[in-house]
Amino acid sequence: MQITYGSYLKVPELLALQVPASRDAASGRAEHDEMLFIVIHQVYELWFKQQLHEGDRLARCLMSNEVEPACATLKRMLTILKTMVQQVDVLETMTPVSFLSFRSFLSSSSGFQSAQFREFEFLLGNKNPRVLAHNPEGSVEHAAIAARWPQPTLYDAFARFLAARGHRVPQALLERDVTQPPQEWPEMQETLVDVYKHHPVERQVCELLVDLDEGMQEWRYRHVKMVERTIGFKQGTGGSPGAAYLRTTLFNPLFPDLWAIRTRL
Repeated sequence: MQITYGSYLKVPELLALQVPASRDAASGRAEHDEMLFIVIHQVYELWFKQQLHEGDRLARCLMSNEVEPACATLKRMLTILKTMVQQVDVLETMTPVSFLSFRSFLSSSSGFQSAQFREFEFLLGNKNPRVLAHNPEGSVEHAAIAARWPQPTLYDAFARFLAARGHRVPQALLERDVTQPPQEWPEMQETLVDVYKHHPVERQVCELLVDLDEGMQEWRYRHVKMVERTIGFKQGTGGSPGAAYLRTTLFNPLFPDLWAIRTRL
């Protein structure tokens, strides 16, 4: 069978996935802006899938001391992240009244249930066991998040990368419990100061990781402001805490050592 653009990309199947919950059975009409809401969030899920694909490759490259592909992968992840941030602009063209016209149809669904985003957070090092409760035990989503729980984070991979290149990395960091949240390692900071001053190749990797950290903080900020702009401080869909909780996630660095050394350079 001849492969076409549509068959290769599964376009008919893809375009059949946007099914507004507000569609009236009699008229066949749905609230206009629900289509935008669905498309934007489906696109986000595709980007999360790609970020996981790239992030896993990045971890492998770092742990095997492959500098060039690691940097190329980081640059791609950063470009995708910029696109993810820009998509908020499109979502913000939807007014609060437009969102409220179909919000009740979302029922118990919530962005807090996005398994791929939770996987991405875990890969980046932001591991919170409470997020497992957002998807029921036995579900595919719960299993996917749980599988990421015991895996090394990108910072763990970075630490091993520096160690493989002959830099002093605290043994406690190399052997740490990878399920714990990000923390500062004073001994590691001494090494990083030396890296920044005398090792340009490793410094480039450091700066790209800082870019990734900053980009995630920017994405969180835009997400919070978008939620505030749309529903204020109301409870989120599915009973989620909404903007009040999202605010608590702001400005928490993923790689605190790389930020802490700035005052010493």
